[in-house]
Amino acid sequence: MKRKGYLFERIADIDNLRCAFWKAQKGKSQKPDIVAFAKKPDENLLRIREQLLNGSYRFGNYHYFTVYDPKKRTICAAAFGERVVHHAIMNICAADFDNRQIHRSYACRKNRGTFAAVEQAAVYQKKYEWFLKLDVRKYFDSIAHGILFEKLQHIYKDKQLLNMFWKIIDSYHAHDDTGVPIGNLTSQYFANHYLSFADRYAIEQLRVPAYVRYMDDMLLWTNDRTELLRHGRLMEDYVREGLKLALNPAVCNRTGHGLPALGFLLYPNRIRLNSRSRQRFSTKLKQNCLLLAHDEITESDFGSRVLSLYGFINHADSRGFAGHVLQKQGQTLKAPTA
Repeated sequence: MKRKGYLFERIADIDNLRCAFWKAQKGKSQKPDIVAFAKKPDENLLRIREQLLNGSYRFGNYHYFTVYDPKKRTICAAAFGERVVHHAIMNICAADFDNRQIHRSYACRKNRGTFAAVEQAAVYQKKYEWFLKLDVRKYFDSIAHGILFEKLQHIYKDKQLLNMFWKIIDSYHAHDDTGVPIGNLTSQYFANHYLSFADRYAIEQLRVPAYVRYMDDMLLWTNDRTELLRHGRLMEDYVREGLKLALNPAVCNRTGHGLPALGFLLYPNRIRLNSRSRQRFSTKLKQNCLLLAHDEITESDFGSRVLSLYGFINHADSRGFAGHVLQKQGQTLKAPTA
């Protein structure tokens, strides 16, 4: 593919920035920093535009906090104006990243999220005898700045855009010259693109017959265990030498024993919730029941939140489990139909 140029002006265009502002505040408009920004939106957006065009815009004003859902992670929340810039960039550049993904890549892509990945993995669970699960150790914190920037230069030739990308990359350091912050919109696209080269290696060089990736979770299937383990060793060598990443210990098993992936246990003929997802559903439901009981949320809010929880577990054979949890919480809310 030809490298893309002349994009920076489109990113800094005031109409694109207005669109980015709308996306960045969607569903969060009552937060104090957004309320303050929205009092003078055009003035703030014009200031951002001017700083982008003269090269003075600074990235990295992060607020750090820790979440434990589903596991402990340190989130870097950029200031609202910076989040607007990230949306402005991806309004223009998202398609370029998407066009370089293989068909079986399932993160940061329209209509190709978690559930699409689970559905495709379930198809392969029925078709093949053995699976291999690979994932990267501390993935976001391990992405090498120099390699990432080199990969971006393969897509773009716009010097102003590349300079802005480098400022974003260099605004965060987990270790010496590694890491992109969990929480930035651009980080999601950078991280997905970084492993797209491992995808190509698996599909085009190793000729893996069945492959799915969701961010740093790489899933491979064959009917030959020896061949599958060889693929795993070669994938580990590739990501270590070419991308400077380390894999966690691989999981290899018969498909009939169940594949643990993306919050589910996938068997050839059924999908179950894993223990962490079961615990998360129970905890979240309990929290919302308490909020409702203390009039901290409305019944409408409660219903919306519970339906959101069901949106996840309904992809598994979970009706008996969900009914038990609801009964335990003393609720009479009827479980929605899958």
